[in-house]
Amino acid sequence: MGRPIGIDLFAGAGGMSLGFEQAGFDVKAAVEIDPIHCAVHKFNFPDCAVLPQSVQELTGADIRRAAGIGNAPVDVVFGGPPCQGFSLIGHRSLDDPRNHLVLDFVRIVAELKAKTFVFENVKGLTVGRQKSFLSELIKAFEEVGYNVRTDWQVLNAARYGVPQYRERLILLGAKRGVKVPEYPPRATFPADAEAVELEDHRLPAGPTCKDALGDLPDADAFEELDIGDAVRAKFGKPSDYAAELRCLTNDAWHYGYLRKWNPGLLTSSAKTEHTEISKRRFAATEPGSVEPISRFFKLDANGLSNTLRAGTDGARGAFTSPRPIHYARDRCVTVREMARLHGFPDWFRFHATKWHGARQIGNSVPPPLARAVAREVMKALGIRPRRPTREIELGEEMLLNLVLAQAADHFEVAKPNSKRDRKSGAKKRKQVETEAARLASLEAFRG
Repeated sequence: MGRPIGIDLFAGAGGMSLGFEQAGFDVKAAVEIDPIHCAVHKFNFPDCAVLPQSVQELTGADIRRAAGIGNAPVDVVFGGPPCQGFSLIGHRSLDDPRNHLVLDFVRIVAELKAKTFVFENVKGLTVGRQKSFLSELIKAFEEVGYNVRTDWQVLNAARYGVPQYRERLILLGAKRGVKVPEYPPRATFPADAEAVELEDHRLPAGPTCKDALGDLPDADAFEELDIGDAVRAKFGKPSDYAAELRCLTNDAWHYGYLRKWNPGLLTSSAKTEHTEISKRRFAATEPGSVEPISRFFKLDANGLSNTLRAGTDGARGAFTSPRPIHYARDRCVTVREMARLHGFPDWFRFHATKWHGARQIGNSVPPPLARAVAREVMKALGIRPRRPTREIELGEEMLLNLVLAQAADHFEVAKPNSKRDRKSGAKKRKQVETEAARLASLEAFRG
């Protein structure tokens, strides 16, 4: 018997895909409208069919055809559609055109006849007027034949082994006749299983920021990272948390596929240039507090990261994700350091630019949280997870370097509108020159 089948809608770079794979699912298809995210997903999950389009344009049959699964049962559909969630007086919130993607999620779950689903979204859907939206969503699932766990929960990633305070609504459901999954129990740690929360400073029972970042080389020490995002480097002694993300422990791969990768490379670590004035402000900021000018949060070595956010996309002006300040270095954290704070293993790569890479992490569900939820789905299905024996080659590295137009061409889709791409000829030439130098640097140590 093969591994159970999962389908990822609104996949982004693949945080949920990774968590479900690590729990023992084969993620056969991922739907994502942003071609930059599609490229990164394809690099990390080369055997997964990536559909670079809106769910509005797809049917369950389209997804089955692309995934090559024929009439095989789909065990779970998961994802987090963007939604406004505002209750309109006298109208159903789901009738609001801004929320059509949520109904498409429901439609595709039904068309695929998925045994179970996992819907994730912002905590805001559970409070105030937005609660009516959540009630409508549950009713919509019930109308297409699904039972939903109405004692919905907001899960904090910090309770599941992630050194970050991050809350997400998780809604669980199953086709009538199939057991509805339970919510995952909180992870237990050697220390008190309950985190202590003190206003802006949160002391975790699990891994800390230092556990996540303490073994990583300082990106500022490498000239190669001025024009590139990867370099050969010597790593320090890892914590238990970091050892797992470096794949040094026996259970580091969980029930996922082993990847062929180079553990001697520090990746996704392009530098950020800060002014001396900014560095002095960062140095003067107390750990666990916010620097007053930039409004960046400074990490506490013994605490949790604040919630890592994505910034805005290209259509809305492309504002950069507000990366926190490193607890020991007078700079913002790198994309790789963000990935560590999010629970991504070191083999997992992101777009080579800081803007896209940070956005991909900020938009994603932390893989350990997704894995905890996916384990409960596996239990509800009555399936015992199996470790795969096959090792996977990662995708072509050029996928991590595509600009938006190139990514659109690669997937043969129209280029999305992006204010970020409206650059002068001089800026475009400079971008091309920098990209050429960066690729030359990568060629120097590839292989």
